[in-house]
Amino acid sequence: MPKIELSRVSGDYGFEATDEYGHTIKMDSSPESGGLNYGVRPMQMLLMGLGGCSAIDVIAILKKQRQDVRDYKMVINGDREPNKEPSLWKEVNIEFHLYGDIDPDKAQKAADLSIGKYCSVAATLIKAGAEIKYKVVVHP
Repeated sequence: MPKIELSRVSGDYGFEATDEYGHTIKMDSSPESGGLNYGVRPMQMLLMGLGGCSAIDVIAILKKQRQDVRDYKMVINGDREPNKEPSLWKEVNIEFHLYGDIDPDKAQKAADLSIGKYCSVAATLIKAGAEIKYKVVVHP
């Protein structure tokens, strides 16, 4: 079972979370709600996790198909439910940007498989009611 340790290290809401391998993430609340902008907001971290999870899937699928992925970028943004507590992600938009000698149909299929089948973070967000929209752009 994964283990995370969280410690307050900056102001009232500045935390560091460390996993069992020693990897550390800094988190904080927004200055508007009393934070010091020390780190990433926890809800944005969910979108970062979505990006990492899906990127690993997409690249692994394309490598198996012998596609030459020279570079990879994603742009992820989302809208949360207004005036609700908790305020969940209601819509998430992703742009997959793949660079290299890549068949666009294979890239699209890899993204479809990631978001629709393999990415646990995407599945978690979808089960929480988020709609995930995405597009794939292949750059030569």
